[in-house]
Amino acid sequence: MNLKPLHDNVIIEHVAQDDKTTGGVFLPDTAKEKPQEGVVRAAGDGRVLDNGTKLGMSVKAGDHVLYRKYSGSEVKIDGNEYLIIPEKDVLAIVDKVPAGV
Repeated sequence: MNLKPLHDNVIIEHVAQDDKTTGGVFLPDTAKEKPQEGVVRAAGDGRVLDNGTKLGMSVKAGDHVLYRKYSGSEVKIDGNEYLIIPEKDVLAIVDKVPAGV
């Protein structure tokens, strides 16, 4: 992917959502919620504060994150869908714990 976000923007790739509930009920596409979980594919350099100093980014490429439900702009590049959002709309970085730990 040759896409570099500017300033404090982040490019996120959606994580696939399960097709069925924990109870085993299959969900049609119309019943699925908008995704709020994804993987950071690229991050900008950070934003410049009013006093001229640059505030670095808290997230980096490869981070698994949760973000606001209706945030950002969706773009399609090379057949893949991405979301470009400001870093302030990233709610948390998820630490994936290996199974069996």
